[in-house]
Amino acid sequence: MKRLILITGLIFIFFIPLLSQDEEEVPTPPRRSAPAKIGGAGGFTQNLLFLNLDPINEYLALSGAAKFDKQPMLLLGGQGYGYIMLVQNLRIGGLGASGTMKSASIDTGIYPNMRRDVELSVGFGGMTIEYVLPIVPRLDISAGIMLGAGSTTLKIWRNQDPNKIWNDIWNEYGNNYTSSGDYARTLKGAFFIYQPQVNIEYAVFRWVGIRVGVAYNGMSAPDWKLDDKYDLIGVPSNISGKGLMINGGIFLGTFLF
Repeated sequence: MKRLILITGLIFIFFIPLLSQDEEEVPTPPRRSAPAKIGGAGGFTQNLLFLNLDPINEYLALSGAAKFDKQPMLLLGGQGYGYIMLVQNLRIGGLGASGTMKSASIDTGIYPNMRRDVELSVGFGGMTIEYVLPIVPRLDISAGIMLGAGSTTLKIWRNQDPNKIWNDIWNEYGNNYTSSGDYARTLKGAFFIYQPQVNIEYAVFRWVGIRVGVAYNGMSAPDWKLDDKYDLIGVPSNISGKGLMINGGIFLGTFLF
């Protein structure tokens, strides 16, 4: 009996460590996480701004000028940014862009013919704050906002004689009672700009990246001037440079993957 108890105890002592080893979970290798973004980049951007041209076209039609075509305005610009490192994958920077579209018409109902030209310009610039979410190697999604200032400018002018002569210009300038049909005005509105945006970014190489995205160009708190010196009141609130925007660009800098 004592011998049986001794043998049983030895078996128990021998197998306990083996059983405990089987019950232990096999350690899981640590999950690989994307490296934190470092450095920065800068590059050239192209933007298509879809403006609501109907309010402006109404006034052009009433004035005998040609309406703007129903097409987006092309804005060219640039952007630069750097990762602040205090918050992983958060970056700050700045961007700017501007573009112009034109219309022209000739009134043949008078002599000499009257030509009317209109130029619409939109420009903006400011500081950007963006957070970058790595998806797979080389591919990221960034989301953020730009805050800054911008302007919408309308230049309108007309003339009856397309052929200008040097001496005639100075004679007309000195004549207080000129009957010339020439006329020119600049209507400019300054705005506060806010531009939320989402972009898809792909690192072609470790020093070259491309981007496509969408944004909304919002404008508020307008301050309109006539010829850059007179306050202009009564401007309809729906005349501005706000609208949906599609953007793309190529950047040079630091891209991890």
